[in-house]
Amino acid sequence: MNPEAYERMASLEDRHWWFLARRAIVAKIIAGLKLPPQARILDAGCGTGGNLAMLRNFGEVEATEMDDGARTIAAAKGVAAVSPGRLPDALPFQGAEFDLITLLDVLEHVADDEAALESLSGLLRPGGHLVTTVPAFSFLWSEHDEVHRHYRRYRKRELENKVRQAGMNVVYASYFNTFLFPLIATVRLGGRFLKRRKGGDLVMPGGGVNRLLYAIFSSERALLGKMRLPFGVSLLLVARKGS
Repeated sequence: MNPEAYERMASLEDRHWWFLARRAIVAKIIAGLKLPPQARILDAGCGTGGNLAMLRNFGEVEATEMDDGARTIAAAKGVAAVSPGRLPDALPFQGAEFDLITLLDVLEHVADDEAALESLSGLLRPGGHLVTTVPAFSFLWSEHDEVHRHYRRYRKRELENKVRQAGMNVVYASYFNTFLFPLIATVRLGGRFLKRRKGGDLVMPGGGVNRLLYAIFSSERALLGKMRLPFGVSLLLVARKGS
């Protein structure tokens, strides 16, 4: 992403409905993995570090981030050591093994996503888990994707196949951000024709709207992990290394 996008993210990720709801959903999914005590956790591509405090509830957290400015912001939170690193071939953890790797809206930023998944698979210990989220459906491509320098959006089967090819078993995969899909799809698709404002979707709505959108999106926690939603703005996948 460009520096302005990271700065916008840092200013919003502790209060914007999308960040808060995604974090709550991911936390619920991780809680169901039954990680070992003092699990070793890697947040790959942590951005400005908005998820580090949540991840620390589940074990000892380390992180990587390739952007200098974002890495400085993340490290300043004092939650985890944040190392420079770039997927797929410039990660600083040779010989390390993690119980959990999170890859939260990162894979779409990597040109060679298959190689990135292979690199992360190599850092998982047998029985370790990968939890990843990505944007879904190429027809939703919009200025938001361009501003954030995405290479692609995914379908579930495509992501599942790439994860399996990287040597991991898919435990669970589902679309999410389903309840708000009609609204977001209308905004994204309409923006193509209306030449909507520049800068993508990361703007802070008013307090009441922000709380309402959070309540709607985060309510999917009750379903995710128990069932698979048939469509959504995003896609969540849990993989495990080994049988």
